[in-house]
This record gives sequence, structure tokens and C-alpha cells, in this order.
Amino acid sequence: MPHGVAFLLVAATWAVVSCADGCNKALCASDVSKCLLQEVCQCEANRAGCPCCRECAFCLGNLWESCCECVGLCDERPSSAPRPALRSSMHNLMSPVPSLFRALMAISDNDPPMGWSILTLPVEEELRQNHAETGHLLLGPHTGLALSDAKGLNATMPPCQSIFFNECLSMSRCRTACQSVGAWRYRWFHNACCQCLGPDCLGYGGAHAQCSSCRD
Repeated sequence: MPHGVAFLLVAATWAVVSCADGCNKALCASDVSKCLLQEVCQCEANRAGCPCCRECAFCLGNLWESCCECVGLCDERPSSAPRPALRSSMHNLMSPVPSLFRALMAISDNDPPMGWSILTLPVEEELRQNHAETGHLLLGPHTGLALSDAKGLNATMPPCQSIFFNECLSMSRCRTACQSVGAWRYRWFHNACCQCLGPDCLGYGGAHAQCSSCRD
């Protein structure tokens, strides 16, 4: 669809949905327009379910609860819009430093009060936690993982070690913090919990937010 036509359709759709009771246009206009342009929030919820609620929740992120009224999906949506801790965004980092990350893991073993906790997962468990059927919504550049990916892996492979910072961090602070510890990926949960993945992680680390001072 040509960009100009798509823009006109989005504008027309937004003019309709923004009239809905409870739609905060000042807060939601930009993000709702973006999601409508991507055509991820344009469906009708009915007794059979809500075919676009998951993708729309992805797109609106932390604004889902505040802005779902603007796209008419609040009243009848099922439990397909997960809690913030069950949504996360994952991105690779430039110039990881594996030796630094491993050194910090060793230091943390002897000096636990570092402002973070460490999660250690065997490879098979890491893949299992990130299987597509777990219900966790993962955003960012990634490919789907299947439990069959664990077949043929050497049982002596080092486990996946990742850092969970205790305090809540914004997504940009999470990226900076993970770069500072030499991680190769960061995973930011939408409740503001930050996870930094070490060099031995094959997938996306732990699928559950485990920041001690940052809960839903």
C-alpha cells in the first residue's frame, strides 16, 4: 500500500477511534497512530477472542492499559495482553567484552552485594524458558527458539549466566548498564527490570523478570 494512502487511512481510523470514551488523545495519539500504521491494532474482539490483541499490546508496550480504549480493545480483550513482567524487548550490544563479564561473575560469587543477582541456566533450560508456547511476548530482533534446538548440544557446554539488576532501569539505562559489564545482549522487561546476557547464552536468557527491587 502506498505510504500516502496508508497515512490517510490511519488518519481516518484515528479520527474515529479517538472519539471513544476514555481515550486520552494527548497521551496516546503518537503511539496509537504508529500502531495503526503498522496495522497491528485493527481487529474486533468477539466471543471467539481478540486476534490482534497480542500484537497490539506489543506495539503499545507500557501504554497498553492507558491507550487500549483508543483502539476499542479494552472491554472485550481476553487475557492476551500480558502483565508488563511478561513482556520484554531484547537487543544485541556492540563490542561485547566476554572476559570482563566472566571476571565480574567471579567477583560476584565472592562479593554478592554488587547491586545485582546472577541467574545461571543450563542450555536446555534456557531454551525451554524461551519456547514459543510459554506465553512470554518477546520484542526485538530475534528468531523463534524450539525445544528441538537443544538436541545435539554438548551436555558439558557452559551454562548461560546473566545479570539482573536489583533496581528498575529505563530501557536506555539498561542498555548502558549491560554495555558497562561486557554483556553481548540485554533484555528489558516492560516492568523496567533489566537483564544482561553473558557470552555463553545461546538464546535470550531467563524468561522471568527477577529484579529484586523491581516488581509489577
